Formats: sequence, structure tokens, C-alpha cells
Amino acid sequence: MPLKRITTRRRWLGVLLAWSTMVADAAASTYPLPPAGQFLIGHLQETRVGVGDTLLDIARRYDVGLDVLEDANPGVDPWLPPVGQRVLIPSQYLLPDVPRQGIVVNLPELRLYYFPPAKAGTRRVVMTYPLGIGSEGRAIPVTDTRVIQKKIDPPWVVPASILAEHTADGDPLPKVVPPGPDNPLGRYALRLGLSSFLIHSTNHPYSVGMRISHGCLRMYPENIEELFGKVAVGTRVRIINQPYKAGWQGGVLYLEAHPPLAESQTSATMNLTPMVVAVTDVARQRLSDHAWQAAARIASRGRGIPTPIFAEDAKSALHHAAVRNMNPDRWMVQVGVFHDRDKVQHVTRMMQNIDLPVKVSSVDGNRLCRILVGPFPNRQAATATADKISKNTGLDNFLVPQDRDSGIACQASN
Repeated sequence: MPLKRITTRRRWLGVLLAWSTMVADAAASTYPLPPAGQFLIGHLQETRVGVGDTLLDIARRYDVGLDVLEDANPGVDPWLPPVGQRVLIPSQYLLPDVPRQGIVVNLPELRLYYFPPAKAGTRRVVMTYPLGIGSEGRAIPVTDTRVIQKKIDPPWVVPASILAEHTADGDPLPKVVPPGPDNPLGRYALRLGLSSFLIHSTNHPYSVGMRISHGCLRMYPENIEELFGKVAVGTRVRIINQPYKAGWQGGVLYLEAHPPLAESQTSATMNLTPMVVAVTDVARQRLSDHAWQAAARIASRGRGIPTPIFAEDAKSALHHAAVRNMNPDRWMVQVGVFHDRDKVQHVTRMMQNIDLPVKVSSVDGNRLCRILVGPFPNRQAATATADKISKNTGLDNFLVPQDRDSGIACQASN
């Protein structure tokens, strides 16, 4: 990470840490586990910057990290984004190419995946959360380990190296920091079978999604609280280094690229071999030159967004268009997700009154109904409609790619 970027972040974090007790409204990221050989989970989203928002606020609200949010929105000022600025939320992921068991931590992605054990009669799920990891030279090692202990309100026994560092800076620490608001471990900690390494909460939640810790893995307090209640002692933990993830969804091959760790002393412009290995490990056939050209472009950008690079047959022509444009091919505007069927009817009528095509689809079985408008042939048309909805109804909305595997239609009545 460039020195200027680090310095700027430290200065702003000094201000933002005073807000660290605020409660975030981000929902946990839990998705149905795709069948073997399929890798894509989640959906891209889009939101707008509100008054007083920074990208840190938006990152926590949507359960993503700051670094990946910046990578997905190049040119947007993370500290003073313009009010009304549209921000793409990179909330779609390719699962890492490892066994789908236990906890998987992908360091370049700054993200954790948890695969709960199968339960009879229920579909398996995957849970995923952003992480803060160690700064350059302090990253947790790539290895296999296990959760060996769970602690609530753990005291922090300060390592000797950190004691010496703070003393040299004129900011001495006690040898043991008791539980409470000044404890950087927060309320929950999972101790790993590695010397001094934990997955833990934090009293500085705005550091999640960055590389500024002393080596442990930090999570948003609301996320570690949920994970802590589900993970058992003995759970396997894989620490991996996969800046490039490739995987299939249907007959389409996707690639997701993140900037390599600084310790690797390489980049996509210097060395494409790791990307080529990631793609060839999952490719089921010889890829076209066009596919490899697309893969090279995606790797060089490192935006962290799964993007199609190859389709197996002509039936996937829409995906070929997405490859050419480096964007999803058809977009919809999401107006809301509701339990109350009366609310569903009311909002549906509002959309119909301004002559918009409405689709109501099921989320989470048939308990939640999602109201979508569209689809539109491109992002520009969807954006114009989103602006029309805001102007005519005052309803918040954001863009989502068209879901080709739409769920069961909801009944817009009680």
C-alpha cells in the first residue's frame, strides 16, 4: 500500500475512532452453498452516498471492507465522497478453491468464509465476513490450524514487542488490558492453534477491511458475535493466499482479482502466473484467446468483482456481452424487501402508477418479498429509472444485476 495512502488513513482514523461505538445496521452475509463445481454467491449492489457518509460508513453498512470498496470504486474519495455519489457494493463473491469445510481466511481478499457442518433435512449455507489483517510484515502465516479456545471478554496480554513499540513512541501500555471499551480484542475471541493469533472483535471497527493490525484477524463486533455462537472448538481453519479466484456458475467461467499481498513483491502487471494457475485449475476445456485477454485485464485492475471471462456455449451469449463490457449485462432497480404483504401491494402500486415494470420475487423461501423494477438493457437506463423513482416516490433504491435464477414469486397479499 502506498505510504501516502497509509498516512492519510491514519490521520482520518484518529477522528473516526471516536465514532467506533456506533451500532451498524449491516445484515450478516449468509448464502445458500452452491453445489459442487459452482462457485458464485451474493449479488452486486449499488447505493448512494448520504449526508455525512464516508466509504467506511458504507462499508460497514453493507458488510464489506474499506479496501475492497475503494478498489470497486476507483476515483471516489473514501473520506469525502460527494453526497448522492453512486457507489458499487462488491457484495458478490467466488468461493475460494478449497474444501468447503470449517473456516477459510483468504488474506489478499481480507475476507473470512465459514462453512457450517451439514444438518439433516436442511440446505448447507456459507457465511462470509470482511476482516482486518496484519500490516505489511505482520500478516498471519499461510497454514492450516484449528480453533483451540473460545473466550468472552478476554483480557489482552500485551506482547513484549508491542509493549516496546508503544514505550518507544511515548505511549506506554499496561502488561494486561482488562475487558472493557479500551480492550482492542473486544468482547469475543477465537484462539487459533498458532502462537498469539486470534480471530477477534475490536474496539476500532473502522479498521476492519484494512491492513493495520499487529497480526490478528479483526472482525466487526456484530459479525464476530454471530460467528462466535456458531463455531465449535476444534473447527478447522485454513489460512490461504488466493488473490485470484476462478470458478463456474452454470456454463460461465468467472474471475475475481484482488491486489496481491505487498509481501509477495509482485503484481498482476509483473507476474500473471498466479492468475493463470487459478483459471486453469478450474477450467474444464481450452479457453479462447479472448477469454485470456479478458482475464489479464481483470487481473490488472484488481477490483474484487467476479466477472465473466468465458461461456461454454452460444446459449450464454448474454454473458459474452458482459465480458466485452466488463459489467453485468442487464440491471434492475431494487425498491425494497418486505415482510408485510400490504406494504408489498402498496409499493407495487406506486411503481405501476408511474408506468414501471414491477417484479416481486421471493427471498429466503417465501417469508420476504423483494420488489424489483426492470430489467433494463444497461446500467445507464437503470440509473435513469432509479432517479425517476426517487424523484416521484421518495423511496430509497439501488441497482442490482438481473438475477437469472430468480426465486419463487411472492404472493402480494396476506
